Amino acid sequence: MLRAHLTRTRLGFLLAVTAGLLLGAVLGQPGSGRAAESNARPSPKTPPTISGVAEVGITLVATRGTWKNSPTSFHFQWLRCDAAGNACLAISGATTKIYTVTYSDIGHTLRISVTARNGSGSTTASSAQTIAVPPAGCPPGAGAIPITSLTPPARLVISAASVTPQVRRSTDAIHLHVKVTACNGRPVQGASVFATAVPYNQFAVGQAATGADGSVVLTEGRRAGFPVSRQQRLLTIFVRTWKQGEPTSGGISSSKVVAFRLARR
Repeated sequence: MLRAHLTRTRLGFLLAVTAGLLLGAVLGQPGSGRAAESNARPSPKTPPTISGVAEVGITLVATRGTWKNSPTSFHFQWLRCDAAGNACLAISGATTKIYTVTYSDIGHTLRISVTARNGSGSTTASSAQTIAVPPAGCPPGAGAIPITSLTPPARLVISAASVTPQVRRSTDAIHLHVKVTACNGRPVQGASVFATAVPYNQFAVGQAATGADGSVVLTEGRRAGFPVSRQQRLLTIFVRTWKQGEPTSGGISSSKVVAFRLARR
């Protein structure tokens, strides 16, 4: 009788231990690390990434990064952010791993947001931001731009024009200083610049190409048409800049009319 009682006691103990182990495996009790991990939400090991150059018309490709805790699905969302990569907003419809940069992205950076999900929940991780998308037709970077690197719809800009010395009725020659920029103020090297007084034949026509700082000086000698009259108060000059090989009135060209007051003496 005692032996039977001991046998039943031992059997009950073994059953209790077995039940405890099974319960611990299910609930993730201490000593059941694998079970606890299998019931955790996904956790990022490395962040998502973006490959490709952030320029209008270029297709970017995202990776989802690497994750712990066995995600079963991933959701992609492209984000448009400010120049510092903050204040990000979801781009409507951009929910796959590829994205083609648009004109709406100019001046913004981009990120990819990836949400990983498993049976225990979801976690979201984002990539580093891209460079700010430059104006279309502009090369990346912040320095001087060779004229050959510019394409439409980028446009040249005559950002500054001045004349030395101060124009007088007795002036024999003028030095016209012109600066050409593009893509939010970057100097353009090699842009052709043409300038002529209006009306014509006051000073010689000038033409030359800009240097590495985007500037050029055109020296124009006096002609028989200056001054136009005794009452002339302004010297008006028409300035055009363009890319050689393109029409002077098309492509990335631009023009500007500038005026300089004549000194009284």
